[in-house]
Amino acid sequence: MLNPKLRGIVYATAAAALVTGCGADDIASPGTGGNITINNPAAPPPPPPPPPPATVTAAGACPSIADPQGLTNAGTISGPTGSYRICQLPNLIKVSSSLPKLAGVLYSINGRVNVGCDGGFTAPTTGAPYTSTTVGCTTPLTADTNVTLSIDPGVILYGATGQSWIAVNRGNKINAIGTASLPIIFTSQDNVAGFNTDTSQGQWGGVVLMGRGITTDCNYGSVAGNTCERDTEGSADKAIFGGTDNAYNAGRLSYVQIRYSGFVLGAGKELQSLTTESIGTGTTIDHLQSHNSSDDGVEFFGGAINMKYYVATGADDDSLDIDTGAQANIQFALLIQRAGKGDALMEFDSNGAEDNTPRSTMRIVNFTGLQSQSSPDNESNDLAATLFRGNSDTTLVNGIIATPNNECIRMNGTGTTPATLTTRSVVLQCNATKYLGSGTAPSAYTAEQVATIFGTGTNNNNGAFTTSFSSVFINGANETAVVGTNPTTFSSFFTNTNYIGAVKDATDTWYAGWTCNSATATLGTSLTGLCTSLPTY
Repeated sequence: MLNPKLRGIVYATAAAALVTGCGADDIASPGTGGNITINNPAAPPPPPPPPPPATVTAAGACPSIADPQGLTNAGTISGPTGSYRICQLPNLIKVSSSLPKLAGVLYSINGRVNVGCDGGFTAPTTGAPYTSTTVGCTTPLTADTNVTLSIDPGVILYGATGQSWIAVNRGNKINAIGTASLPIIFTSQDNVAGFNTDTSQGQWGGVVLMGRGITTDCNYGSVAGNTCERDTEGSADKAIFGGTDNAYNAGRLSYVQIRYSGFVLGAGKELQSLTTESIGTGTTIDHLQSHNSSDDGVEFFGGAINMKYYVATGADDDSLDIDTGAQANIQFALLIQRAGKGDALMEFDSNGAEDNTPRSTMRIVNFTGLQSQSSPDNESNDLAATLFRGNSDTTLVNGIIATPNNECIRMNGTGTTPATLTTRSVVLQCNATKYLGSGTAPSAYTAEQVATIFGTGTNNNNGAFTTSFSSVFINGANETAVVGTNPTTFSSFFTNTNYIGAVKDATDTWYAGWTCNSATATLGTSLTGLCTSLPTY
């Protein structure tokens, strides 16, 4: 018997001999049939990575709509979120029509798209036919065309050219009624194609609602004769608004985003996301986001406007502008401008028609207005975060203006009765100057007079506030400590609140979900994602 040491040497020698019999690319394996040899070929190169999956596939055709012209099948368009069938709207929508939400379909706005024919200062009657100024409407009207463009939740429309815009003419309506989970989006072709960044703006016109409310500073008629009418700024063809009906109903906009608007239509004339022109209180506007308008977020000319739940992100002029005798009530407004961009958060005036009536009147409650924490804004003429001038009367209630590198309030006094300002439970975080005064004697304001009008230390106002937001705009301890004012004493349109700012606390999320996010503002969990992309719901 081999001793254990010698046995180990024998076994090791045998194993070495066995391995030596195999080549470098062979594997020897014992088995009942003897050794099995497997020759491995050289590994093939790895396949190229697959292209990213398209999340949307273009529909095969455009849907039918009630308008006899129908939608034009204009091919397809592709972007990072997939491919889409382009369904181009007619330039004149002659009968009430609905745009359904269909997978793989986008609706294209190619140039000016008119909703109905302009029915004139008052609704035409059999005894006084009206020849519409709207292109394509050549037959004298004996009644309003009464066309309504209805848009289903989740529909996306885009401007195919810079001069694309929706014109809802007098005597007609738009019903763009989205939902919290399926907002309606108006945007630009570059947004569809994936070309946009957080600085993109001014890529198409916007949405314009024209009505029969009262306006001032006339292009036609006169204020004294109660016949005042105006043209839409920059429109190559007449787009007229004005009348005597401040209860006028232009339809409804709810849960709507309007992105990258503000293309220059004419010399020095550009639209904004939403332009209202002499619409009335019969019109419903709520849950509206304006994003990266190259002009104002919204601008209201004349008429009477009630609006709740408004978000303006990245406006390159004013986030909120009223003009020519508008009577406006706004509650729950987030006004957030890009760093180093934008003019005023608010600009209220009457377009130089200082002594015309009605005076532009704005009541805005529960608002938060933010300008850059790191650099001054106001690249243009307003010089302060808010400008009140030109025959306007402004009431601010339960508000926060946070602009640490800028003046907060400027008042410009002109005319027989200069602009007025009333504040209740409003707090300011400004630079050391805080207030500016200007104007024409004898109505000009001084900075000291503006400070007195604001009235820090009275009516729960504080001109030396330090914000403590728990997020970019959500109230913190300092905001919560301010006693709010019941806004219903100023208008029955308002909801009674006892806090300042647009967002009470972290549980108050009215702004989230239906809005899009950007570097300017993350507005919480978004069902539509980044503003630079399209949703794929």
